[in-house]
Parts: sequence; C-alpha cells; structure tokens
Amino acid sequence: MRQSKVLDKLRTGGIVSCIKLNLFDSRVCEVAALSGIDCIWTDMEHTPNDFSAVEKQILASKAHNTDIMVRVPRGSYSDLIKPLEMDASGIMVPHIMSLADAKNVVKMTRFHPVGRRPLDGGNADGAYSTIDVKEYIKQANERRFISVQIEDPEPLDELEEIAALEGIDMLFFGPGDFSQGIGAPGQWDHPALLKARKRVAEVAIKHGKFAGTVGSAGNLKELIDMGYRFINMGADVVGLSQYITGIVSNFKNIPDTTSSIYDGKS
Repeated sequence: MRQSKVLDKLRTGGIVSCIKLNLFDSRVCEVAALSGIDCIWTDMEHTPNDFSAVEKQILASKAHNTDIMVRVPRGSYSDLIKPLEMDASGIMVPHIMSLADAKNVVKMTRFHPVGRRPLDGGNADGAYSTIDVKEYIKQANERRFISVQIEDPEPLDELEEIAALEGIDMLFFGPGDFSQGIGAPGQWDHPALLKARKRVAEVAIKHGKFAGTVGSAGNLKELIDMGYRFINMGADVVGLSQYITGIVSNFKNIPDTTSSIYDGKS
C-alpha cells in the first residue's frame, strides 16, 4: 500500500499544505496536484460529488503523488470506508458530537485490533487482492489517516477523551460551523471561538495527535505557533471566482462606445 505523504510529513515534524476542492472534475484535482500542494481535500458533505467523481479525483492525485483527503457524508459505514477502498489517503468525518460518536467512527474505519471495519481487500487500496490480508490490515491502519472535525461546542466537554482514542490521527477545528454553534455566525474573533481553536490544538498535541484547521496567509504563522500542522488555505471556487472577477473589472472603466456604433454617426 502506498505511503501517505501527509502522515510522513506530519510524523517528521513538517507542516502540511492543503486546498479544498468543491468542483468534482478530476482535471481540477490534477491542476492542484501539479502545483506541489501536499494534500487535496475533496468534499462530499456539501457538494453533489458522487463516488464515481471522487474515484477519478483519487486517480488524478495518485498520478502526481499527491495525497487526497475525502470529507465524507455522515451516513452508513459504507460512506466512510468507500473512499479508503478507492485508495484515498485519508478521510475527514464532519461534526463529531461526542465521545460515543468518535468511538463509532473508529470502529467503522479501523481494522482489528483497533476497530471492526468491514474487510474486503479487493479494491484499489488492497491492490485488488494482491496484498496479503494480514499485511493489508496492518498497512491500512498505519498508512491511512482519519481526521475528525471538531466544529461544534458539544464535543468540547469530552475533547480529551476523543483525542485519546486510538485510531484517530487528527483533530480538525472548523470555525465556520463552530461560530454558528455558539450563536455568533461569522464572528471569527469571538472569544469562545478563539479559545476553542487554541484548545483543540493543545489537546491534540497532548495526546500525540495532529491538529488541523483552515487558515489564510494572514494567520498562517499564528496557527503554526499555536500547534497546527495541517492547514487548508483556500478553495478552487474561491480562486476561480476571484480570477474571473478580476477579468471583469478590466472592462468596467472602458468608455461605452455602443451608441456611436449604432446611431449612424460612425
């Protein structure tokens, strides 16, 4: 089973760069992979991406030796493990609400002795049944990462216990939904949000796990100093919309010559 660049970099003290893709076209994924980004985050929670589209994105990322993380929808165990079986480098599970919720994710996504993930081995991650079953189980537990999103106030009471769970590699703080959860949507400087963001990093580090979040060029150093080592900066739709808006702005100050063309004087 191929190594995860994300895990290799995190385990040696590096900082992982990541970008989020809302668009499902595998060519967008390939453009991102060609840039030299460490990890591509493709989304199935908020977008209409289906598994066939995600499979193509995984193939595109693998072609350029780039890790890909799939944020899964909250559904059955199949929704969680199919991206792994398609050979995604890792998955991110949104809205972990309690210790019991986190334990169930581990149970569904990790093999024995950590969990009870249903066993197949006949897919891309198992090299289509060409890896010995015991070796496949061992490598899947060691070379694929599970990230759980802390993006609500509810799991904070059990954050220590969640972080201590074997089988979870990363706590990923999501400020957007957290701001809603505390009744302050979009208030990124709200004291409760700032406190939670700092605490998630501290607790992750305390229990030997990695801390991930979203950031920008403006607060990248601050997040790194706080202990975050996996940082998503930007999204394909943001870059595309800003690029097109910039193009349109070039036409706004051009004098309107339409009337002179059509009034018979030209």
